[in-house]
Amino acid sequence: MSDSRSFIAEPGRAARAALRPLRLAPTAQKDAALHAFARLLRAGATTLVAANRRDLDALRDATSAFRDRLTLDEKRVDAMARGLEEMAALPDPVGETITTWRRPNGIEIAQVRVPLGVIGVIYESRPNVTADAAGLCLKSGNAVLLRGGSEAIATNTAIADVASAALEESGLPVAAVQLVRTTDRAAVDEMLGALGVIDVIIPRGGPSLLHAIHEKARVPVIQHFEGICHTYVDRAADLAQAVRICVNAKASRPGVCNAMETLLVNAEIAPTFLPEVARALREKGVELRGCERTRAILRDAKPTTAEDWDTEYLDLILSIRVVDDLAQATEHIAAHSTGLAEAIVTEDRAAARRFTHEVDAAAVYVNASTRFTDGGEFGFGAEIGISTNRLHARGPLGLRELTTYKYVVQGDGQVR
Repeated sequence: MSDSRSFIAEPGRAARAALRPLRLAPTAQKDAALHAFARLLRAGATTLVAANRRDLDALRDATSAFRDRLTLDEKRVDAMARGLEEMAALPDPVGETITTWRRPNGIEIAQVRVPLGVIGVIYESRPNVTADAAGLCLKSGNAVLLRGGSEAIATNTAIADVASAALEESGLPVAAVQLVRTTDRAAVDEMLGALGVIDVIIPRGGPSLLHAIHEKARVPVIQHFEGICHTYVDRAADLAQAVRICVNAKASRPGVCNAMETLLVNAEIAPTFLPEVARALREKGVELRGCERTRAILRDAKPTTAEDWDTEYLDLILSIRVVDDLAQATEHIAAHSTGLAEAIVTEDRAAARRFTHEVDAAAVYVNASTRFTDGGEFGFGAEIGISTNRLHARGPLGLRELTTYKYVVQGDGQVR
């Protein structure tokens, strides 16, 4: 089809029609749908993995990190199902009273959570987003239009079909969760301009996709730009702990946004710490790039360039800088962070307090890996994305972050 509006207009109308019954659905019915979704995912794991294999077989010249993001196996299917079950166990945010107060004239005002509306999710490569976004939107009373990347079309279609079956089984409108079933990129532009059809766009993907959405969108967007995450190893760090944290932050899954891209090391402990952490990182296949002070200790590290400090590698590559002190570390982070997640490793409580106070990011860690920046790890069941916005929501987006609020005002005949 040459007219991409045919991909969005009808699904959009159906999604809006699904909003009211979904918003009014009791929590038990939504939870039943989530449990059905989880059960059907597990039952259909073989079919899902086979669909994913078709997507993987069609890849050409993909990096190992990209293939990892796209790969779906039975373990990851089970993880998606567990995430849905965890969502079902969480409190329903819809209808929650955030706060109440009484005015001098006797009027009582309550701030009450309500769904955002129709959410458009535009994402790349990670098929788990299809299940996570569908489940979170369902529980929070939002309809969702999902547009995954062309590289995962077979996998996403198979997962969306399971979601439809779960909704039908539970008596909820099937149109509440829809996959935009096309690889035509024009459909993305249509979603970005669908004012009155889509209430908010949540993107997940690489820098080129995110910046294109930022430039073209007419629909409000909850942004997620690059995840250039830092770990600062302080002079007072437990060095064995620091090695474990750094290896996990960089190498456990390098192709995700919460992976460490830059390691900052206090000069006082650099001669002892850098050889230890370098050995552990190289065992994981990490390429090391360093500043001049780093390369004086790690002579086989490649030299960093100015661009390295502002690069989200999403690969087994790490930039290292030796800094004089905490102040220089936080100055570097302020200059190069994208505001997603930053960490300090230290046994000095004053240094930890200063770091958490001075560093501006969605998540700031003391003695823990930046890899915990994740909705599941935060206890949200899953996430629909990680926001680096300053408006509406920041960090992992769970159920509450997919709501706005209205004011319910109770009077007794008052007039103004």
